[in-house]
Amino acid sequence: MPIENIVAFVAASFLIALSPGPGTAMVLRQSVHGRKAALATVFGMEVGVACWAIAAALGLSVLLTASEIAYHALRIIGAVFLIYLGVKALISKSLPGAEPPPASHAFRSGLVVNLANPKLGVFAISFLPQFVPAGEAGQGVLLFLAIGWVLIDTVWYLIIVSILHTIRGWLSRPRVRPALEKLSGGVLLALGVRLVLDPR
Repeated sequence: MPIENIVAFVAASFLIALSPGPGTAMVLRQSVHGRKAALATVFGMEVGVACWAIAAALGLSVLLTASEIAYHALRIIGAVFLIYLGVKALISKSLPGAEPPPASHAFRSGLVVNLANPKLGVFAISFLPQFVPAGEAGQGVLLFLAIGWVLIDTVWYLIIVSILHTIRGWLSRPRVRPALEKLSGGVLLALGVRLVLDPR
């Protein structure tokens, strides 16, 4: 694989990771519960990304574009889950000394958010093949790119978790923590409603 393709792929993957979305809101919300919860969320999200990336590399994600019912069913499930998380965050009365939720809950939330997002699967179909050089075996290169995409996305979110951990004292302040819960909840709710209203 030519070095220019690899450089372009890495740059594009980082730019995509930088784009704010449900993942960023999820990590921000879990960060108020501590580093362990935030990391569990990241690993859950990346397992979801890995599933879509590998499915795209193997050609399985094409089923989403072929089956309108499957696409919209996943879209609605994902939207409902985002709305549920958003409402839960908005009405929560989290206190600084409260016991954080189990890491397994954070992992599951991150996993479901990405697995139930059909746009991630469709995106993987259109994104990864762009970097396969003409004349090379497609599936092997696509699997390599899929792994690279997951690793780059993981690195970015680990950087976010590290930054949030350094300011954990500020995040845990009695006034800041509820505000972050409400902010992240509002973002998740808005993203869920947007997913419902945008059928594309």
